[in-house]
Amino acid sequence: MKSLADRSIAIVGYAETKLVRRSGRTALSLAGEAVDRLLAQTGIERSRIDGFATTLAMSEGGNPFYSNLLAEGLGLSVTWCQATEIGGASSGGNIARAAAAIQAGLCDIVLCLASDAVSTVDRSVQSGHRTEYCDPAGYAGPLSAFALLSNVYDQRHGLPHDALAKLAVTQREGALLNDNACEVLRKPLTERDYLESKLISDPLRILDCVMRCDGASAVLVMSTRRAREMGFEKLVHPVAYAERINFDPAEASGDMLKTGFTDVAPRAFGTVGWKPSDVKMLHWYDDFLIALILQLEQCGFCGPGEGGAFVMAHDMTWHGELPLNTGGGQISAGQPGLAGGGVNLVECLRQMFGEAGARQVRDAGSAMLSGIGVIQYARTWGTSTVMLLERSQ
Repeated sequence: MKSLADRSIAIVGYAETKLVRRSGRTALSLAGEAVDRLLAQTGIERSRIDGFATTLAMSEGGNPFYSNLLAEGLGLSVTWCQATEIGGASSGGNIARAAAAIQAGLCDIVLCLASDAVSTVDRSVQSGHRTEYCDPAGYAGPLSAFALLSNVYDQRHGLPHDALAKLAVTQREGALLNDNACEVLRKPLTERDYLESKLISDPLRILDCVMRCDGASAVLVMSTRRAREMGFEKLVHPVAYAERINFDPAEASGDMLKTGFTDVAPRAFGTVGWKPSDVKMLHWYDDFLIALILQLEQCGFCGPGEGGAFVMAHDMTWHGELPLNTGGGQISAGQPGLAGGGVNLVECLRQMFGEAGARQVRDAGSAMLSGIGVIQYARTWGTSTVMLLERSQ
């Protein structure tokens, strides 16, 4: 998305709710809390918002008018509305879509929202290959798919158990300092705890996986010119974005481990002339720890099969040389359903705004956000997205 490279789009504020297991609330209730916090933080009047982009909610599955009814419940009247359904990539995708809408003149100030109460109720129904081939065989969705990916990786390169353990502890260290992380997960963790945790889909351990919870996040996007006119001083610019949906549909690569990150990462970097070493911190989609290893290898930080060695050679904690998912990521903070990508997006912004408190990184000048969405049949994940962000000087 080359139109972002001139820093003409700005993110001026963010807010989130605490992540809670079985909150008993609705996606709308959680959304209202996040939006109220965002408006209070930015001082923007609700009536000034004329663009609205939301993720879908598994707790509202089957609602064909979800974005419109959500706007109504939030008291919004907008000239542009977008509901994005690319799974965990939707939160970052909505920032890019909001930018395109602003640049096209469809709206001026956009609220990007992610909200779900999936651990309270899940009304989603996934059809296609899931109902035809997977469900009858007991194929348990993402868990089985990532176990298959992990087995392929293990056969080819050897599964880096020590590196996966280090990643689990790295992210848990951030969650312990994150008041919004789910309390069930805010417990100290050692590498031995990870290695001795229960196998649930060989070779995946329970500590390889996300835990569903309820929560919401909200982000405000506008043009940089408008942000300056309104007196905002702290700005974060999305400077590059790339997206790939349904990667390798004909299975031409013959490689189940090869993902869309081999396409989107080079495209995003090329847009602004960056290379991996220019990125100061990573806020990567982490529904399973093996996804982080694959992203390291396929986004250019190391070669195939070298992800484990890279992790072992680098300090990726919030105080390290290449901070990763400093608030715990989804694995140690919680995954609020299809709003899960918002967890890492908001933590990325919090760091770039310099508001992360005890876990503030040393250099938050640039960041890389990623998204993953939908598990395809007998292939890797279908959606891969990369966004590069830069703090205004």
